[in-house]
Amino acid sequence: MGKSVAIMQPLFLPWVGFFDLIDQVDEFVFLDTVQFQKQSWQQRNRIVCQSGLTWLTVPVQKKGKFGQKIFEVEIKTADFPEKQLKTIAQNYSKAPYFNMYWEKLEKIFIAGKKEGLLGQLNVNLILWLANHFGLSKDFKFASQMHLEDGRAGRLLDAISQLGCSKYLSPLGSAPYLKEDLSLFRDAGIRVMFQNYDPVAYRQQQKQFTPFASALDLLFNKGPESMAVIRAGRSRDIETDEV
Repeated sequence: MGKSVAIMQPLFLPWVGFFDLIDQVDEFVFLDTVQFQKQSWQQRNRIVCQSGLTWLTVPVQKKGKFGQKIFEVEIKTADFPEKQLKTIAQNYSKAPYFNMYWEKLEKIFIAGKKEGLLGQLNVNLILWLANHFGLSKDFKFASQMHLEDGRAGRLLDAISQLGCSKYLSPLGSAPYLKEDLSLFRDAGIRVMFQNYDPVAYRQQQKQFTPFASALDLLFNKGPESMAVIRAGRSRDIETDEV
């Protein structure tokens, strides 16, 4: 069948579907060379609070930096990470597994202030979550692969360099990937789309709130988190089914 690969931007504390994608492939590439988009999932995500969902945002330097790539984005360290850590603690201090994971999470945020780069912080948080979910992969970085320019070109180049023949993508990418399907077919690459719908698990509130950061799952389910993630997976979708 050949090896499979997923290629995703390093998002800030991403949702559980991001880790289902990692779980399904042999190789995973952090696409950190695309242009940064302010107020996107690259710099913020949502956690569960008493009233539903609340935003957790990393402040970044934007003035005079139009067009910067994700791996180049600098954190506004004067406004970070005290507020973000306080918000997390306020909403999860009573969660079943908060004390098990809090100290290391706090250290990652504090190290992020010292390193000062959004992309590095996001990667460190993703790797920390992946480790506790039991995911062991050989992660790669687009910024270290010297990829071709262009949307399809960089994907095809990354897939080729890793020797993969299957590319698994989130379903939300289907509209623009369908425009380039002939290029993937000509290169002998099978494109599939992830089919994922998160399942409910016990949170601190009575009513389940989906689509939060995977941090919510870890604090509430701890070692059982990966089983919850996998429970939301359905058969991947072929391109002609989209």
